[in-house]
Amino acid sequence: MKIIKTVFVALLVMSITATQAQKIKVTKGDLAFLKGQTEVLLEYDYSNMAVGKFDKEADYVAKKTAEYNKKNAGTGDEWAVKWEADREGRFHPKFEELLNNYTKKADCNFDQTNIKAKYTLIVKTTFTEPGFNIGIVKKDAMINLEVKFVETENKENVLAVITLINVPGRGMGNDYDTGYRIQEAYAKGGKSLGAYLVKKAFK
Repeated sequence: MKIIKTVFVALLVMSITATQAQKIKVTKGDLAFLKGQTEVLLEYDYSNMAVGKFDKEADYVAKKTAEYNKKNAGTGDEWAVKWEADREGRFHPKFEELLNNYTKKADCNFDQTNIKAKYTLIVKTTFTEPGFNIGIVKKDAMINLEVKFVETENKENVLAVITLINVPGRGMGNDYDTGYRIQEAYAKGGKSLGAYLVKKAFK
């Protein structure tokens, strides 16, 4: 019985941590315009983002805030502030760091301060799975991204769109913090996009 229980738990862990393979592809336009560019402006968009089982981020945040506040007054409100602050504090820096680790090979820098750049890359998160880690059972974080290249002076002119689906976020060992797991998904997303651009756009 003990062996059967152990096997069951192991299978449960495998089923929860398993994710579909990450996919990246151009869904609109082409990337030829990037060749020769030395800087690109970066912007982020979280509008209409689904989270976990919730179609609307606001519903997810409301539920988690209420749950934490019920356990310990005030902790839910603190969690909600941190949920928002992690974007500028953790997700964006990691995404940009890993993205630029690759694109610097092509002498092109992606940054939120490149306001004079001819082109802008808008990174839109369409879905976030926060995941969880309760010790014996864990589920990796995961994000879906739609990255859109537009003209900085005319953002209605969309030059190319790339989708990154099932981008995993997992830590080494004790990734109990939700923000850390999601941060690692953005790191993976930046790495994957950077490698793709160097291979497909800058050669």
